[in-house]
Amino acid sequence: MVTDTVTDTGRPTRPSSAVELGRRAYRRTQTARSVLLSAVSTVLFAIVIWVFVVNTPGWTRVQQSFFDPAVAVKAWPRVFEGLLLNIRVLLVAAVGVLIVSLLLATLRTLRGAVFFPLRALAAGYTDLFRGLPLIIVLYLVGFGLPGLGVFPKLPSYVWGTIALVLTYSAYVAEVWRAGIEAVHPSQVLAGRSLGLSHGRTLRTIVLPQALRKVTPALMNDFVAMQKDVGLISVLGAVDAVRAAQIETAASFNFTPYVLAGLLFVLLALPMIRLTDWLSARMRRREQVGGVV
Repeated sequence: MVTDTVTDTGRPTRPSSAVELGRRAYRRTQTARSVLLSAVSTVLFAIVIWVFVVNTPGWTRVQQSFFDPAVAVKAWPRVFEGLLLNIRVLLVAAVGVLIVSLLLATLRTLRGAVFFPLRALAAGYTDLFRGLPLIIVLYLVGFGLPGLGVFPKLPSYVWGTIALVLTYSAYVAEVWRAGIEAVHPSQVLAGRSLGLSHGRTLRTIVLPQALRKVTPALMNDFVAMQKDVGLISVLGAVDAVRAAQIETAASFNFTPYVLAGLLFVLLALPMIRLTDWLSARMRRREQVGGVV
């Protein structure tokens, strides 16, 4: 038995054979069976873990200290307001990191002896800020720079945003540089042979190809920054973490910290799933010989 299918243009395609239809039905059956087994095993595993946890000797005390619904409801307004500050800082920092990291990556890819000072400066910057822990950078920027007395008085979250940009620009610059160097040199030579300048070749030919290669890595760095944006609380900014700390001190209960953590997870989940989907899509395109 064979069936005719029609393409989007209205023209019929080659009919599928009975063997091919049988293979498709078998694959659908196997897929459904795998999904069912995965769901059942996951539920059983979750039940086992839950039974084990709730039967531990200290579960009642832990539940009262970390999972009190009444405390969570009371802390919600202040913690959510703090999360909005985290989101604003994240968006501004993401734009700053994109600009600074691209500049650093461009400087590191310059050729010629005359550009050695710029390359050395960019390399020293990336080495320094990739080695320094973010919390140290936050202290140096948030408390050191205002202490010089040459900068205007700024809110603590502004200094936290600057520290995030300084640190993550070093990481993202190396991702950009890896993507740029992964583009075949013939692409650059082709652009120059057409009369394009080095800058225009980089902007119109190299960077679009590099972006496709490093997009998953860039998105992973963005996910990491979503978590680290909570560290601006060490400078006194009343973000979600600081708000949770205030509510914990008022109620002598750690539930606000759990609430803040869950909000950060919910904030990061869409980007994590998008990163996984994009990585799988690019992997499939590579396997079939598509352009990546």
